[in-house]
Amino acid sequence: MIQAIVFLPLLAALVAGLGQRFIGATAAKAVTTGALFISCALSWPIFLSFVAGSGEAGVTPVLHWVQSGALQFNWELRVDTLTAVMLVVVTTVSALVHLYSWGYMSEDPDQSRFFAYLSLFTFAMLMLVTANNLVQMFFGWEGVGLASYLLIGFWYKKPSANAAAIKAFVVNRVGDLGFMLGIFGTFLVFQTVSIPDILAAAPGMAGSTIGFFGQRFDTMTVLCLLLFVGAMGKSAQLGLHTWLPDAMEGPTPVSALIHAATMVTAGVFMVCRLSPMFEAAPVALGVVTFVGAATCLFAATVGTTQWDIKRVIAYSTCSQLGYMFFAAGVGAYGAAMFHLFTHAFFKALLFLGAGSVIHAMHHEQDMRYYGGLRKHIPLTYWAMMMGTLAITGVGIAGVAGFAGFYSKDGILEAAFAAGGGGQIAFWVGIFAALLTSFYSWRLVFLTFFGKPRWEQSEHIQHAVHDDHGHGGRAHHGEAHGAQGDGTAGYHPHESPISMLIPLGVLSLGAVFAGILFHHPFIYPEEGAAFWNGSLAFDEHLMHAAHEVPLWVKWMPFTVMAIGLFLAWNSYIRNTTLPARFVAQFGMLHKFLYNKWYFDELYNVLFVKPAFAIGRFFWKRGDEGTIDRFGPDGAAALVQGGTRLAVRLQSGYVYGYAFVMLLGLVGLASWAMVKFL
Repeated sequence: MIQAIVFLPLLAALVAGLGQRFIGATAAKAVTTGALFISCALSWPIFLSFVAGSGEAGVTPVLHWVQSGALQFNWELRVDTLTAVMLVVVTTVSALVHLYSWGYMSEDPDQSRFFAYLSLFTFAMLMLVTANNLVQMFFGWEGVGLASYLLIGFWYKKPSANAAAIKAFVVNRVGDLGFMLGIFGTFLVFQTVSIPDILAAAPGMAGSTIGFFGQRFDTMTVLCLLLFVGAMGKSAQLGLHTWLPDAMEGPTPVSALIHAATMVTAGVFMVCRLSPMFEAAPVALGVVTFVGAATCLFAATVGTTQWDIKRVIAYSTCSQLGYMFFAAGVGAYGAAMFHLFTHAFFKALLFLGAGSVIHAMHHEQDMRYYGGLRKHIPLTYWAMMMGTLAITGVGIAGVAGFAGFYSKDGILEAAFAAGGGGQIAFWVGIFAALLTSFYSWRLVFLTFFGKPRWEQSEHIQHAVHDDHGHGGRAHHGEAHGAQGDGTAGYHPHESPISMLIPLGVLSLGAVFAGILFHHPFIYPEEGAAFWNGSLAFDEHLMHAAHEVPLWVKWMPFTVMAIGLFLAWNSYIRNTTLPARFVAQFGMLHKFLYNKWYFDELYNVLFVKPAFAIGRFFWKRGDEGTIDRFGPDGAAALVQGGTRLAVRLQSGYVYGYAFVMLLGLVGLASWAMVKFL
């Protein structure tokens, strides 16, 4: 069964990618979508068996892989609770994204290639989460990096899409260097890349030291920090986060897949999979907590100022990943995975809902040109409402709530119970929750409430006047007899059924995933039985998390309500307030709107020097030295000699006679000097 789950997406990708000219776009879409739904249908029984307590962990061999001295490992598929959770997350979201793409990409000429890339992306992630050794995990790790490059730059005729794809690829190579060094160091220390063997031996390495950069450091701290650098790149943590917002240049279904189920969740999964190693490195856990909390705060502040609907949700992803990491940093790995699980549903829902809005607004992504859409696209509106209620954590402690209420509150309570740096992370998380509520409801109010502001949009103007698609993509929306301002006849309409079905299914996840599964994920005794050693589950911490003071339990709901009120007051009741705030605090707004100037800083520190060095070697090294004295120099000598020979070979007899005379004079002169 596990072989079918993992390899069906690969087979579908090969059929769609290599056979598209023979089978056509419709067949390619059917093959890839059908394969993903089969994988999804096979994954849920595995997950539910672990929830019920009847699931059995095991390893399925695929083939012998490498045997080189002490380095020996096979290609094996590991299934345990942690894998089962990731299987349902990856296959469910990917299957729904495939189905959604039938409508969203309906008029794109390269549909077969797009669906092949989606399935390849899913296969790479499934390889990562079923890995039983670090090399196989790295194979999947690099696979999702490749697939993200292909999908972000899918519309390769757009320079911005190419730039975003290259940026994602390069930034992740920085993180992957740390991950590779971590794998090399782990093999050096443990003499194996087998994950079970490493985790079994990790506690015994506590207190040992290793040489690194000419100094002696704690072994497990060095290894875990190097591995965490890889997680920072894949999961877009502060410092290596700059690629994630630019990834919005890809089609919206790609954004949903990257942000909800595949690439950005890989880092969180890796830290939880290797949690016994991190438990032996308290300093590394402190770094994880700090970086997660800092990312959570940074992304939430930036999200409050963005106008692009997809970028707001992208920074939301970055912030929610911060929650997951500081949960892992305080030792609440179960809570981190629970938030990853619920986040997959409501984040995929928000991205696909945003895609439905963009579909209705003829690819307009600026929320300043929306307004009043709840009357025109009511199903999309209610789906986005479900996602917003989930991400903002709406719920009543001890009663019921949406998915994010259980998972995010579980993280905050665990952080508070952990004490020390965990309590700092708790207060940072509380403030980020307030900002999350504000920017999430700001998105809803700007998009679905108020008066329509479509007449200001160039996209809508083109939709009405030209009645053709934008940027080579599908034409969406209707235009009927526009007059006057050019948009009077534009009527946004609901998405096709292939796009609405995924929104409905994901809405169910956003509403019920928390209330149905919070007991096995984070309750002390049930959680220990559920995880069954697949990660380091701290029963004492989770006991303490459930016994925190009542005000701690109510604090997330309180800040959610404050954020909701601020957004309503600013964008519904008193719409002049945001402009007045910007005028009053212009420097702060500019700082946040420009994403804390990370891109500008990296441009000065890394991009410009790299270009300058490249230009120097190009102009002075390649052209000025190698070409000048190499091929260009040799060509110049040949050309100069040719010109001289041409001048000498004039074809006139007196010229040759003159040369002969000069030769005779020279020969006679040499003889006289030599013999007389």
